[in-house]
Amino acid sequence: MKIHEYQAKEIFRKYNVRVPESFPAFTVEEVLEAYDKLNCQTVVVKAQIHAGGRGKGGGVKLAHTKDEVKKLAENILGMNLVTHQTGPEGKKVQRLLIESGINIRKEFYAGIVLDRVKRQFVFMVSTEGGVEIEKVAAETPEKIIKEWINPDTGLTLEQAESLGKALGLKNEQIVSATENFMSLWNVFNEMDCSLLEINPLVVTKENEVMALDAKMNFDSNALFRHPELNDLRDESEEEPAELKASKNNLNYIKLDGNVGCMVNGAGLAMATMDIIKLHEGEPANFLDVGGVANPETVANGFKITLSDPNVKSILINIFGGIVRCDRVAQGVIDAMETVLVNLPVIVRLEGTNAKKAGELLNNSPLDFLVADSLSDAAEKAVSAAKGGVS
Repeated sequence: MKIHEYQAKEIFRKYNVRVPESFPAFTVEEVLEAYDKLNCQTVVVKAQIHAGGRGKGGGVKLAHTKDEVKKLAENILGMNLVTHQTGPEGKKVQRLLIESGINIRKEFYAGIVLDRVKRQFVFMVSTEGGVEIEKVAAETPEKIIKEWINPDTGLTLEQAESLGKALGLKNEQIVSATENFMSLWNVFNEMDCSLLEINPLVVTKENEVMALDAKMNFDSNALFRHPELNDLRDESEEEPAELKASKNNLNYIKLDGNVGCMVNGAGLAMATMDIIKLHEGEPANFLDVGGVANPETVANGFKITLSDPNVKSILINIFGGIVRCDRVAQGVIDAMETVLVNLPVIVRLEGTNAKKAGELLNNSPLDFLVADSLSDAAEKAVSAAKGGVS
């Protein structure tokens, strides 16, 4: 789950992470009220969307007078902001953050994520702040300094100080950075974050370390421990199909390909996408229907998959363990009788009663392509998506 910058900064304040004074605003009138409250010479007008690259897209602007603030608010509110993370369709700006200007001495980057290979959290900093960190990682990876965090002990003071020194900070700057880094770790750990990122993290001319930006993603599997976060969710920022899937207890992620996938189990779903790629196809989605592939679940899966106009074929790959394959096959047949599916559907079922399931599908009046193996299924699905005959 993602939240907006202004919401992340409210959480930062509770954990004593230094951030500029700011106020969210949903209308031009609220923008002007925020400007009056800040009572400073320079303010920053920042578009609030769930995507990076807002500055380059024209969504972050400086203003020095009330008239400038009003004009910028009128221009940015309601605009369709296109960044490298939104795609060409962009995102509509529905809220702003009005923030006091800061005297910046130097910009840095800071972030915390889970390193799945080492099975540890990693705290990263870089002197290359204010730019796309992905570009830094690809072109000059040596400029990213990392400290791996033992989950049992958490970030230590020594590690936090080491990160500050790696950025070239000195004296009171080190003290400020250490305090902020320890607080950021507490946010990440206690709030069950999957990503915490500040770009830029700055040192002010008063030698104070401060977060000028804030990006926070939460582990959706841990949200039950944080019911207060439900109020921070902005459904208008989410992919409609992914939102619909979550409400139907389906795990769906939209991708850029044209072969729709419907699979039970995350591991099998990943393997299915891999073998589609192996056959020179492109998966259109990750869709895990879970352990109960009944008619309702399959029907919802069809509806969500078909909502993507790029999908040209659908591959159903089910392993029947506890759930018998013949029940899954009947669920697929019943679902296709209720949902109009005008694309080639390739079905591969393996496991308990797989032979009986194949007979059900082959004897059905509906038009299925029944595969003998996962490789055969992927080959048929890719061929069908390209307009070929399987």
